[in-house]
Amino acid sequence: MSSIKSKVISFLFLFFLIHVGTVPSLARKYHLINFRSPNLYPEGLTWDAYDQHFVVGSLHHRSLHSVSDAGVIQTLISDPSLPPNATILGLAIDSINKRLLAVVNSVAPLPPFNALVAYDLKTLRRVFLSLLDDVVPDGDFGTRNGANDVAVDFEGNAYVTNSPANFIWKVDKDGAASVFSRSPVFTAHPLEVPHDAPFSECGLNGIAYISKGYLLVVQSNTGRMFKVNVEDGSARVVMLTESLTWADGVAVRKDGVVLVVSHSKLWFLKSHDSWGEGVVYDKTALDEEKFATAVAVGGDDRVYVLYGHLMEGIMGKGGREEFSIEEVRSKKESEDENVWVFVLIGLGLAYFLFWRFQMSKLVKTMDKKIN
Repeated sequence: MSSIKSKVISFLFLFFLIHVGTVPSLARKYHLINFRSPNLYPEGLTWDAYDQHFVVGSLHHRSLHSVSDAGVIQTLISDPSLPPNATILGLAIDSINKRLLAVVNSVAPLPPFNALVAYDLKTLRRVFLSLLDDVVPDGDFGTRNGANDVAVDFEGNAYVTNSPANFIWKVDKDGAASVFSRSPVFTAHPLEVPHDAPFSECGLNGIAYISKGYLLVVQSNTGRMFKVNVEDGSARVVMLTESLTWADGVAVRKDGVVLVVSHSKLWFLKSHDSWGEGVVYDKTALDEEKFATAVAVGGDDRVYVLYGHLMEGIMGKGGREEFSIEEVRSKKESEDENVWVFVLIGLGLAYFLFWRFQMSKLVKTMDKKIN
């Protein structure tokens, strides 16, 4: 019977090891994607879940590129019909209509050119090019030069921020544009530029659609976030625990956590009241020299920032060939996961010891019966 007892205990111990072994390892390496493309200087980043790759634009080229997990870059779309000096900024995937949306901006030479262009993800052909300047009133010429970022809702409507003028355009799935929101809340406080401003751009910047029917928009130089109703364009300030100074791109994880990136920092935010108020529960320092401009949620809900060395490109230094997309994690979330791993291991050990005790009693009972 001692042999049977040993086999039973060995089986239970193996069972315990197998189940503990299924706990996700927190020791996995951070995902770093280096890719090479001469003078690309990408500003926008999005994740294409259909083809499982990232998409980036360019400060200097009229093209859009895919970047694989292994850093293989390929030209998806080259559009010579865009202005020669066009910059491709914000990007978004319209999952309903299977389209890639890109904000195109050109401010010199005049007149300025602001547009949203849509490409079919299967054929990579252009679906429409919506000229955003055409819907700005004639008296507002000075407000035209600032198309920046884009978000899309579940009906295929796109929302484009105008940075210096602090308003939002709307472009429907057929390419019809209109001025969507000019809420006075956007300009309720003077837009003073701090002395340490990394670039001159001010105003509304990153934008994200929340499935409950509103947008979250950040304002770079004030560090404020706004909640904008997609029905009527009304807006209110989201009360945050800290300012998001020089906030740029915005992304949303599946669990509702909102990611906001600046050139030097990534904030992790959450809310328990549908973004009447928000909490910055963690933040991670980024490499300022690489100048992050965008954040995206990739495969397995991992968070990535784009290091496009944008200021270097804006200053006209040129010549750079290597850029990167790097995974960023919340330190606090990792600590919480570690705690849960130890809790699971403890429960597993307790489970093993309990059954070992029960099996010992069973073996003793069987020994008595046999004897």
